[in-house]
Amino acid sequence: MLTVKDIVSGYGHVDVLHKLSFEVKHEIYAVLGANGAGKTTLMKTLARWLPLNNGTIEYDNEDISDFEPYQTAAKGIAFVPQENNVFPDLTVRENLSTGSTLLDKKVRKQMLEEVYDVFPDIYERNNQKAGTLSGGESQMVALGRALMQNPEMILLDEPTAGLSPKYVGMFFEKVKQIHVEKDVSILISEQNATKAIEIADKVMVLQLGKIHLMEDAADVDVDMIKEGYCIG
Repeated sequence: MLTVKDIVSGYGHVDVLHKLSFEVKHEIYAVLGANGAGKTTLMKTLARWLPLNNGTIEYDNEDISDFEPYQTAAKGIAFVPQENNVFPDLTVRENLSTGSTLLDKKVRKQMLEEVYDVFPDIYERNNQKAGTLSGGESQMVALGRALMQNPEMILLDEPTAGLSPKYVGMFFEKVKQIHVEKDVSILISEQNATKAIEIADKVMVLQLGKIHLMEDAADVDVDMIKEGYCIG
């Protein structure tokens, strides 16, 4: 679905990613790496929040390298950033509704029901302002809003960072559920190597903006990854 060829990206004149090439098919694809490896830069680049300095990004055989973020969303790619991913002064329902502006009313209603089915905990917080939620609940709202776009692919940037152990396990279960039941491809960046590899089909490890490992998850030695790349 997603083909990345020799991309170079960063901030201003400083390149963070150095000629990355990979493909994401209909699968859960985990991007691992320590702080500063380039995971967030990669996610923002794929979502078209950051410009490309070189290379191409193709989605469903269409070059989206010059797309704006709204065009990427309309194409079927939803992005959940690590921080500031909910509107704190809006209720849970209002936050979810902001993810469905490109859909007609009937589809919006259907998607809202599906989101509440996946995340019954946030249904109970329907009229509560998102700024009063716990970290785990906020991440569920953010992922729920991404689902409201009725996407074909979701980009998740370190979704479990700072979450309590209770929510970490629950969140990974939900990601797997969404992939299987909603037929959505997922590209997830993480520092929690053990949990990410448990649900992933493919694994890529970044180090200083370069790919140092790319393997099927079933063939990855988790302990080697954690020790060799200082990943949690």
